[in-house]
Amino acid sequence: MHLICDTDNLEDYLLELNEVNYSNPMIEGKVEEFFNPNQTEIEKAKVAFEFVRDAISHSWDIQGKRVTCNASDVLAYKEEICYAKSNLLASLLRSQGIPTGFCYQRLMLFDTPEKGYCIHALNAVFFQSLNKWVRLDARGNKKGIDAQFSIDEEQLAFAAQEEFDEKDYPVIYAKPHPKTIAVLNEHTDVLEMYKHHLPESL
Repeated sequence: MHLICDTDNLEDYLLELNEVNYSNPMIEGKVEEFFNPNQTEIEKAKVAFEFVRDAISHSWDIQGKRVTCNASDVLAYKEEICYAKSNLLASLLRSQGIPTGFCYQRLMLFDTPEKGYCIHALNAVFFQSLNKWVRLDARGNKKGIDAQFSIDEEQLAFAAQEEFDEKDYPVIYAKPHPKTIAVLNEHTDVLEMYKHHLPESL
């Protein structure tokens, strides 16, 4: 799909934010562990993506109740839903000067339209060596979900089924969408939040 940046300034996709707090000592420690000057931007992105995808559990998959938002908290507790996992991936990559934004899909919350819809978060990464944005989804794999790192053909966790009123939003946001941050800040039980309070549209 044709992606649209919400700002013309690529530097906006490198900003440190409350949610993307890459100066935090925990983040800095992980950065030091993962990255070195000999790696290409693509190699760095693959390492970071696979870590967030595989080492940070998706709360619904493990039925964990903790709600986190900031990248450092996600790293500390190693669990959260896609909204906060995308903050961590953005934090790791922005620390390396790799522009990283936020993208969204509208998906069925469970398996039928009658059970409602939710907004799903993923990231878009700009590779200067390729001069293009690539969407990556670090939600976490399980049976039926197989998101992979690919710079050629997207392999996301979910394909939007337009016949069921699902959709891909084309905008790459420099900041996490306010609706996703608000829901994380307003709840203390992620399972209750996931079932009943996720935004259904942007």
